[in-house]
Amino acid sequence: MPTRDNAVLDFLKTRRSRPAKTLQAPGPDRAALEELLEIAARVPDHGKLEPWRFVVIQGEAMSKMAVAAEEASRLMGFDTEQTAKARSQFDQGICAVAVIESPVLSEKIPEIEQTYSAGAVCLSLVNAALAAGWGANWLSGAASHERHFVEGALGLSPSERIAGLIHIATETTRPPERPRPDVKAKTTWA
Repeated sequence: MPTRDNAVLDFLKTRRSRPAKTLQAPGPDRAALEELLEIAARVPDHGKLEPWRFVVIQGEAMSKMAVAAEEASRLMGFDTEQTAKARSQFDQGICAVAVIESPVLSEKIPEIEQTYSAGAVCLSLVNAALAAGWGANWLSGAASHERHFVEGALGLSPSERIAGLIHIATETTRPPERPRPDVKAKTTWA
Protein backbone atom coordinates (compact mmCIF):
# COMPACT_ATOMS: atom_id res chain seq x y z
CA MET A 1 0.00 0.00 0.00
CA PRO A 2 1.44 3.43 -0.93
CA THR A 3 2.19 5.97 1.77
CA ARG A 4 -0.15 8.96 1.51
CA ASP A 5 1.04 12.51 2.04
CA ASN A 6 -2.24 13.95 3.27
CA ALA A 7 -0.90 17.49 3.64
CA VAL A 8 0.05 17.60 -0.04
CA LEU A 9 -3.22 16.00 -1.10
CA ASP A 10 -5.23 18.47 1.00
CA PHE A 11 -3.32 21.34 -0.60
CA LEU A 12 -3.99 20.02 -4.11
CA LYS A 13 -7.68 19.39 -3.34
CA THR A 14 -8.14 23.03 -2.32
CA ARG A 15 -5.56 24.89 -4.43
CA ARG A 16 -6.95 27.98 -6.07
CA SER A 17 -5.13 30.59 -8.12
CA ARG A 18 -5.39 34.14 -6.82
CA PRO A 19 -6.62 36.76 -9.30
CA ALA A 20 -3.60 38.82 -10.37
CA LYS A 21 -5.45 42.08 -9.72
CA THR A 22 -5.73 41.14 -6.02
CA LEU A 23 -1.97 40.69 -5.57
CA GLN A 24 0.07 43.45 -3.97
CA ALA A 25 3.56 44.21 -2.67
CA PRO A 26 5.67 42.75 -1.40
CA GLY A 27 6.60 40.12 -3.90
CA PRO A 28 9.15 37.38 -3.34
CA ASP A 29 12.80 38.36 -3.10
CA ARG A 30 15.47 36.77 -5.27
CA ALA A 31 16.19 33.88 -2.87
CA ALA A 32 12.49 33.01 -2.61
CA LEU A 33 12.10 33.19 -6.40
CA GLU A 34 15.14 30.99 -6.97
CA GLU A 35 13.63 28.35 -4.68
CA LEU A 36 10.30 28.53 -6.54
CA LEU A 37 12.05 28.23 -9.92
CA GLU A 38 14.01 25.17 -8.73
CA ILE A 39 10.74 23.54 -7.71
CA ALA A 40 8.99 24.56 -10.94
CA ALA A 41 11.74 22.94 -13.02
CA ARG A 42 10.95 19.50 -11.54
CA VAL A 43 8.48 18.54 -14.26
CA PRO A 44 8.06 15.76 -16.79
CA ASP A 45 10.61 16.38 -19.53
CA HIS A 46 10.83 13.56 -22.07
CA GLY A 47 14.40 13.35 -23.30
CA LYS A 48 15.68 15.76 -20.61
CA LEU A 49 15.62 18.58 -23.16
CA GLU A 50 14.62 21.38 -20.75
CA PRO A 51 12.53 23.04 -23.49
CA TRP A 52 11.75 26.13 -21.43
CA ARG A 53 13.42 29.00 -19.64
CA PHE A 54 12.44 31.81 -17.27
CA VAL A 55 12.40 35.61 -17.52
CA VAL A 56 11.78 37.33 -14.17
CA ILE A 57 9.94 40.65 -14.43
CA GLN A 58 10.01 43.05 -11.48
CA GLY A 59 10.27 46.76 -10.72
CA GLU A 60 11.16 48.95 -13.69
CA ALA A 61 10.95 45.94 -16.03
CA MET A 62 7.24 45.69 -15.17
CA SER A 63 6.71 49.31 -16.30
CA LYS A 64 8.58 48.64 -19.55
CA MET A 65 6.40 45.59 -20.15
CA ALA A 66 3.25 47.71 -19.68
CA VAL A 67 4.43 50.14 -22.37
CA ALA A 68 5.39 47.27 -24.68
CA ALA A 69 1.98 45.58 -24.15
CA GLU A 70 0.26 48.86 -25.04
CA GLU A 71 2.34 49.18 -28.21
CA ALA A 72 1.62 45.56 -29.17
CA SER A 73 -2.09 46.17 -28.60
CA ARG A 74 -2.04 49.08 -31.00
CA LEU A 75 -0.24 46.96 -33.60
CA MET A 76 -3.01 44.36 -33.21
CA GLY A 77 -5.67 47.02 -33.73
CA PHE A 78 -7.09 46.90 -30.21
CA ASP A 79 -9.51 49.56 -29.02
CA THR A 80 -8.87 51.64 -25.89
CA GLU A 81 -10.52 49.15 -23.53
CA GLN A 82 -8.64 46.15 -24.95
CA THR A 83 -5.37 48.08 -24.80
CA ALA A 84 -5.94 49.02 -21.16
CA LYS A 85 -6.61 45.37 -20.33
CA ALA A 86 -3.47 44.22 -22.17
CA ARG A 87 -1.22 46.50 -20.17
CA SER A 88 -3.06 46.24 -16.83
CA GLN A 89 -1.37 43.00 -15.74
CA PHE A 90 1.96 44.84 -15.93
CA ASP A 91 0.68 48.16 -14.56
CA GLN A 92 -0.66 46.30 -11.52
CA GLY A 93 2.03 43.62 -11.38
CA ILE A 94 4.60 43.27 -8.63
CA CYS A 95 6.52 40.23 -9.83
CA ALA A 96 5.94 37.95 -12.80
CA VAL A 97 7.88 35.05 -14.22
CA ALA A 98 7.53 34.58 -17.96
CA VAL A 99 7.83 30.87 -18.65
CA ILE A 100 9.23 30.68 -22.14
CA GLU A 101 8.66 27.61 -24.27
CA SER A 102 12.03 27.13 -25.92
CA PRO A 103 11.79 24.08 -28.20
CA VAL A 104 14.84 21.93 -28.76
CA LEU A 105 15.34 20.24 -32.13
CA SER A 106 15.00 16.53 -31.56
CA GLU A 107 14.37 13.56 -33.85
CA LYS A 108 12.98 11.59 -30.91
CA ILE A 109 10.91 14.09 -28.92
CA PRO A 110 7.98 15.76 -30.72
CA GLU A 111 7.57 19.48 -30.17
CA ILE A 112 4.12 18.96 -28.65
CA GLU A 113 5.70 17.01 -25.77
CA GLN A 114 8.00 19.96 -25.19
CA THR A 115 4.94 22.24 -25.12
CA TYR A 116 3.40 19.98 -22.46
CA SER A 117 6.58 20.25 -20.38
CA ALA A 118 6.51 24.06 -20.55
CA GLY A 119 2.86 24.02 -19.46
CA ALA A 120 3.77 21.73 -16.58
CA VAL A 121 6.41 24.27 -15.49
CA CYS A 122 3.72 26.97 -15.37
CA LEU A 123 1.40 24.95 -13.15
CA SER A 124 4.28 23.76 -11.00
CA LEU A 125 5.39 27.36 -10.45
CA VAL A 126 1.86 28.46 -9.51
CA ASN A 127 1.53 25.57 -7.07
CA ALA A 128 4.97 26.15 -5.56
CA ALA A 129 4.19 29.84 -5.02
CA LEU A 130 0.83 29.05 -3.43
CA ALA A 131 2.37 26.39 -1.20
CA ALA A 132 5.02 28.91 -0.11
CA GLY A 133 2.26 31.29 1.01
CA TRP A 134 2.24 33.69 -1.94
CA GLY A 135 -0.68 34.57 -4.14
CA ALA A 136 -0.11 33.41 -7.70
CA ASN A 137 -1.88 33.45 -11.05
CA TRP A 138 -1.08 32.11 -14.52
CA LEU A 139 -1.92 34.66 -17.21
CA SER A 140 -1.13 35.14 -20.85
CA GLY A 141 -3.08 37.80 -22.74
CA ALA A 142 -3.24 38.68 -26.40
CA ALA A 143 0.04 40.62 -26.36
CA SER A 144 1.90 37.49 -25.28
CA HIS A 145 1.14 35.99 -28.70
CA GLU A 146 2.25 39.03 -30.69
CA ARG A 147 5.77 38.57 -32.09
CA HIS A 148 6.82 42.22 -31.83
CA PHE A 149 6.00 42.13 -28.12
CA VAL A 150 7.61 38.80 -27.24
CA GLU A 151 10.74 39.35 -29.30
CA GLY A 152 11.18 43.03 -28.47
CA ALA A 153 10.10 43.16 -24.82
CA LEU A 154 11.32 39.75 -23.69
CA GLY A 155 14.04 38.91 -26.20
CA LEU A 156 12.46 35.69 -27.45
CA SER A 157 13.88 34.01 -30.50
CA PRO A 158 11.56 33.36 -33.47
CA SER A 159 11.07 29.73 -32.34
CA GLU A 160 10.16 30.63 -28.74
CA ARG A 161 6.82 31.63 -27.26
CA ILE A 162 5.34 32.53 -23.91
CA ALA A 163 3.81 29.52 -22.16
CA GLY A 164 2.58 31.70 -19.31
CA LEU A 165 3.11 34.80 -17.25
CA ILE A 166 3.05 33.69 -13.63
CA HIS A 167 2.28 36.61 -11.32
CA ILE A 168 3.49 36.14 -7.74
CA ALA A 169 2.99 38.54 -4.82
CA THR A 170 1.14 38.92 -1.54
CA GLU A 171 -2.51 37.94 -1.70
CA THR A 172 -4.97 40.52 -0.39
CA THR A 173 -8.13 38.42 -0.47
CA ARG A 174 -8.78 34.74 -0.69
CA PRO A 175 -11.09 34.13 -3.65
CA PRO A 176 -14.24 32.09 -3.18
CA GLU A 177 -14.33 28.58 -4.53
CA ARG A 178 -15.56 28.37 -8.09
CA PRO A 179 -17.52 25.61 -9.80
CA ARG A 180 -15.31 22.67 -10.67
CA PRO A 181 -15.66 20.12 -13.48
CA ASP A 182 -17.89 17.10 -13.02
CA VAL A 183 -15.04 14.59 -13.20
CA LYS A 184 -17.41 11.64 -13.51
CA ALA A 185 -18.93 13.20 -16.63
CA LYS A 186 -15.46 13.84 -18.05
CA THR A 187 -14.16 10.30 -17.40
CA THR A 188 -14.43 7.14 -19.44
CA TRP A 189 -13.20 3.87 -18.00
CA ALA A 190 -11.79 1.60 -20.74
